[in-house]
Amino acid sequence: MAHLSDIEIAQQTKMLHIKEVATKINVDEDDLILYGKHKAKLPLDLIDEDQIKNNNLVLVTALTPTPAGEGKTTVSIGLTEGLNKIGKQATVVLREPSLGPVFGIKGGAAGGGYSQVVPMEDINLHFTGDFNAVEKANNLLSALIDNNLQSKTNNLNIDPRTIAWKRVIDMNDRALRQINIGLGGISNGIPREDGFNITPASEVMAILCMAKDMEDLKKRLGDIFVGFTFDKKAIFARDLKAENAMAILLKDAIKPNLVQTLEHNPAIIHGGPFANIAQGTNTIIATKMGLSLSNYVVTEAGFGADLGAEKFLNIKSAYAGLNPKCVVLVATVRALRHHGGSPKDEYNTPSIERVSRGFENLEKHIENIRKFNIEPVVAINAFVSDTEEEVTLVRQKCSALKVQAVVSRGWADGGEGTKELAAAVADVVENRATQFKPLYDWKSPVVEKIETIAKEIYGADGVDFDNKAKLNLRRIERLGFNDFAICMAKTQKSFSDNEKLTGRPKGFTITVREIEIAAGAQFLIPILGKMMRMPGLPSTPASENMSIDNDGVISGLS
Repeated sequence: MAHLSDIEIAQQTKMLHIKEVATKINVDEDDLILYGKHKAKLPLDLIDEDQIKNNNLVLVTALTPTPAGEGKTTVSIGLTEGLNKIGKQATVVLREPSLGPVFGIKGGAAGGGYSQVVPMEDINLHFTGDFNAVEKANNLLSALIDNNLQSKTNNLNIDPRTIAWKRVIDMNDRALRQINIGLGGISNGIPREDGFNITPASEVMAILCMAKDMEDLKKRLGDIFVGFTFDKKAIFARDLKAENAMAILLKDAIKPNLVQTLEHNPAIIHGGPFANIAQGTNTIIATKMGLSLSNYVVTEAGFGADLGAEKFLNIKSAYAGLNPKCVVLVATVRALRHHGGSPKDEYNTPSIERVSRGFENLEKHIENIRKFNIEPVVAINAFVSDTEEEVTLVRQKCSALKVQAVVSRGWADGGEGTKELAAAVADVVENRATQFKPLYDWKSPVVEKIETIAKEIYGADGVDFDNKAKLNLRRIERLGFNDFAICMAKTQKSFSDNEKLTGRPKGFTITVREIEIAAGAQFLIPILGKMMRMPGLPSTPASENMSIDNDGVISGLS
């Protein structure tokens, strides 16, 4: 029998009307802001801080991934189906996909196989317009900055050479990384260097994900650092009177989106920062919405636990007062082979020796999660190339560390394939959960916070700061931004800042090239190595294999 693609499985699913899904979390139809039959936004007044404390937050993260990813979203959705099957009221809360990966190499972010959220096409494409709103708010500030440079009356005397703000577009487009603007004469603006980031890397996206409500959103937008005047005075978005207009563009985007899983369980999808260059988790508002309406919330954080999970815990949870009670570490036999030395063309070739060597990567992630006073569960995301001997080895090695390791078959079997995983997670949540504690205090010195992450999470011996980073540290001190969280920009392919160092590297030092300021989001972004905030497309983009027929049916989307 021919294997169905993700989109074919999604298209064969008969969806419930979204008002029926809402009844499962006791949301009245009148409270829904409908976007057709299968999507709705939820009003912020449904958030209940008292209820949040009574419910259970589960974070799904992963070992250091292969380029294709290890299936965190699929496991998150499958685990939610499994929890509901064993009698727990569970909602999955996820990020929104970016169009860059959808048309590039990684594909969408709506899960896979029989663990998906639907309508899959809408979620992976324009959805409810949140990314578009973030993009427009970001670029409104860019337009206001350049207009001020041109203006003769309200000119703030901004030095164009110091402008730190970039435009954004939600597409992988390397040609826009570094550009010149304002060419063509005096009526076309002031010539200067500029560039584009991808929309998930925008500080506006980071702010949307950190904001508590509309007032907080406005304040944070006003706090965006723009640059300096010629006489070295700091300029913020509030000096351009930008925050209200930007917030108006985000008036609907601040509300979380409700959709459904293939098994008709509720799914909240909101915000979409990448985890290697931003904080990599959905909005605080969405997570709190889920915890207000559901006994269990399953959420995910991007890439390996050294990136998304570290930021979820040290930034999001520490700021929002969240208490994750269990962390699910997604591992694949394929990734363990990779970390054990398998070349790419042998990822699917069984090898007990390579899996055994590669386990040291997973072991380090297990150690790291326990540093936050949280107990992990390992989900072995099943692939057809796995052998029983390899899976048994992983389970035995986890057992030696007193960690439950469970095979997750959500991709093939949906909730039926994740009931064992759901039971293991519920056991930790209900019987062994402890009070989460962050790894560092936001009020610690900046260098100390960076070194704590590098040494404790990455396993580095130390941190070197390039001259530009040292200048940035002095600027941060002068601006009074020492109390911000740290949001590392680092390769997702290694614990280190060198993507070639797989497994569990030792004896290395990380280098901070520069430190960007995200004053509205209240974090500092140390750039490790050659991290770019605008990806490029691969030589054969995924877009080449997509099509749409006369009836509007899409194929090739994944």
